[in-house]
This record gives sequence, C-alpha cells and structure tokens, in this order.
Amino acid sequence: MGGFFGVVSQDDCVSDLFYGTDYHSHLGTCRGGMAVLNGEGFTRNIHDITNAQFRSKFETDVRQMFGRSGIGVISDDESQPLLIGSHLGAYAIVTVGAVKNAEELVGEAFKKRCTHFSEMSGGGINQTEIVATLINQGASFTEGIRHALDSIAGSCSMLLLTDHGIYAARDRLGRTPVIIGAKEGARAATFETTAFPNLGYEIERYLGPGEIVLLTEDGVDQKHPPGDDLQICAFLWVYYGFPGSHYEGINVETVRYRCGAALARNEDREIDLVAGIPDSGTGHAIGYANEAKIPYARPFAKYTPTWPRSFMPQVQEMRDLVARMKLIPIGDLIAGRRVLFCEDSIVRGTQLKDTIDRIYDYGALEVHMRPACPPLIYGCPFLNFSRSRTAMDLAARRAIKELEGGEECPPEYADPDSEKHATMVDRIRQRLSLTSLRYQRLDDLVAAIGLPKEKLCTYCWDGCRGCPGVE
Repeated sequence: MGGFFGVVSQDDCVSDLFYGTDYHSHLGTCRGGMAVLNGEGFTRNIHDITNAQFRSKFETDVRQMFGRSGIGVISDDESQPLLIGSHLGAYAIVTVGAVKNAEELVGEAFKKRCTHFSEMSGGGINQTEIVATLINQGASFTEGIRHALDSIAGSCSMLLLTDHGIYAARDRLGRTPVIIGAKEGARAATFETTAFPNLGYEIERYLGPGEIVLLTEDGVDQKHPPGDDLQICAFLWVYYGFPGSHYEGINVETVRYRCGAALARNEDREIDLVAGIPDSGTGHAIGYANEAKIPYARPFAKYTPTWPRSFMPQVQEMRDLVARMKLIPIGDLIAGRRVLFCEDSIVRGTQLKDTIDRIYDYGALEVHMRPACPPLIYGCPFLNFSRSRTAMDLAARRAIKELEGGEECPPEYADPDSEKHATMVDRIRQRLSLTSLRYQRLDDLVAAIGLPKEKLCTYCWDGCRGCPGVE
C-alpha cells in the first residue's frame, strides 16, 4: 500500500518529517525516502528497508538534513521521492497507490518522442516517474496534477515539494486518504493520522476525492475542489490502517470493535475463549469478546524484535516462515478449550492453515474462525492490495474453481444468503481444518464503518464499483 507524510514549518521540519514518515512503516513496504528543501536546494535520501526499520536506516541522514519543508514516503517497491526538473520548476514528488494503466501511459509518452524513463532493477518503470511525466504536461502544477489524476486508472494520491509549498492531492475517487494537520508554526499532510498526536498536530481537514491543496507557512490554499464521488477502500478499516488512525473522521480501532461485536451477535456456538490473530485481528476479537461476554485471551504472543512483517518478503516460502516464527503459542491457554479466533481476513489462507494446525497440536478441542470481512472474491483493480498476481490465488476463488470446475465466478457466491456462498465457505473451512467458519456480512461491515455503502469501495467482496458512472 505505502504511505506518505509532508510538512511545512516556520522552523526546521526534519524531526517532524522523520517521525511522521516512520509512523507509516506498518504499511508493509520495501523502501523509505525523504526530501527536504532549503536555501541550498533539495536534499534527498532513499534506503531499502525490507529487512530493517526505517528509523535505523535514516537516523544518520537526519542529522545532516535541514529545511523548513519536506516530504517522506514508505513505498511498496519503487524508489521515492523523485527529484524532477521541468518547465514548472524543480520539485520532489512522492505517490501512494497503483497506476494500473502504466503501460498505456508509457506508450503514449513514447509516441511524443521526447520522453524517457529510468528502468528499475526489476525491469519495470517507476510509477512515480510516470506520474511526474503527466504533471509536466500541465501549464501549472495544479493543471498538471489534475491531468495526472484524470489520466490514471487505479488510484494515486501524491505530495509535491516545491519552492512555494507542498501540493497535496488525493486520488480522483478518494480510495486512499490524505489528511491535513496543524500546530503552531507548522502544517502537515499525511496518509495516517497516527502520525499526528505525538508530534503535536491536530486534524484540520480531510481532503475530498480529487481535491488539491497547497500547504504553506501561512495556511492551506485550495487549488481544486473535491469531487462528489467517494470510493474510499473499506479494507483500510479492516486491515491496513493503524488502530490510532482516522479516515473520514472514523477511527480504525472503533470500527474493528464494532466489526467484532457484529460477529458476536450472529454467533450460535459455545465458545470458551476469544482471541485475535495479531495484530490486526486483535481489535476485532476485543469487540467480539466484549459483546459476547466471553473471556478474551492471547494464546499466541507475537515476537517482533527481529522478525519482519510476514507479507513483505517477495518469496511465499519466506513469508510463511516469518509468519510462523513470530507467533509463539501459549499452550496453557489452548489445551482443552474451544477457541474462537477473529482475523481481519482470509486472503490465500496458507499461513492461517499452519496456525490452525499448531492450535490443534497444542490441544485445542475446537477451533473456530470469524474473519471480520466477507470472503475476498475479486482481485483489487485499484490498489496494490497484496502480493497475489491473480484473483485465483485467493482462498475463496480456489474454492469456487473447485466447485464450478473453472475460473468463472457466478455472482451468487458474494451473496451471504445463497446456497453457493454456504458451499464455498464450507469448502474453505474443510481446507483449513476448522470446526466452524463464518465470515462477516457485508452489510454488517458497512454499518460498522458508518459510511453509506456507495461511498466505500467494496469491489474485492462483491465486485461492485460503487459510484454511478465509475468505470
């Protein structure tokens, strides 16, 4: 997914920039970068953080950086920020999202015979460089950013560091958040509001879909108003978002408590204890336990000092190893009990199967699973949702393929009241060796978030693109 942070200050901004960017490290990415602007120009540093903390890689750099404005990013794979020279002037840029029509945009640029792109080590082209090329076609930064937002299929929010302030722009349908914070003498733009409290910022405003603003020492200048159609990714509240963050004014942890409570209200099994698959399943489990009045416990303790995030390694076998090694079972809490686990979601199910087998090995009588969202049936066409290259990697789609004998996916599988849905869920239950499996209903998830469904992107669950006229 990735995340960014930018700050404009009356004084040196490097400390806020450093810690504000670091608060996006949970988004599970591979590179970190920062750029600051001062009277001598731009200073930029980029490091590989695949197997190291952002702070440890940059703590030497920040001692040599100074400036009153800067941007930072935790990126999926491409190196950022990029430093761009153009007719608009020099600027630094960071992006978050996924340019799904990158190949088409590159082809159009090549037709003009005046553009080249730097190839990354993996052979691809840096999507942020593609975005910069689109911006440079405008007569102004605002016009260029609008052109980029309108040209991109997928999603792309961005920050541009210029000599007259920071441009912050939210993607056209607001699939990812951009929030402005303020404190005396400074303003900041962030993906995660988690970055604000400990740095002294208060939330000032949430950018709307497609909105563009310019942050300066004097305030926030709106350059382009927001559009009417919002399609924020609902999975932010389920999984990606840090518990302390707010999107559209709605706190992540609060939503997870409500999700767990909804699961509990639909329960018909006798359970001895409720647990969460750490970390993102924890909030859902607490909400469940509080609603059901069943003891909450931690039959797994998560060991994080040396083991990295399990979804970061490129190789599936290494991801599975990391997932196993960082979860330490506590047999005294498992043996002889009927255990119900809440999980944010079931994506492939490969790591979860190993976890379930270990619970049985430690003497559990029954193991029940309650994912906090519906089955993931459709691959996300808007964001870099996961490492899966195809929807057929998803546990639900594998089950559907077995049942249908092909890759077609009848819409009934997304209907929680249909026989096909029940058969699919039971097939997944059998593969995972669970005593029972019940997914969250989409209407309960939408209610837990508290936004109208048409303002949420729920495509991965029901194939619905939401807003009228959205392609």
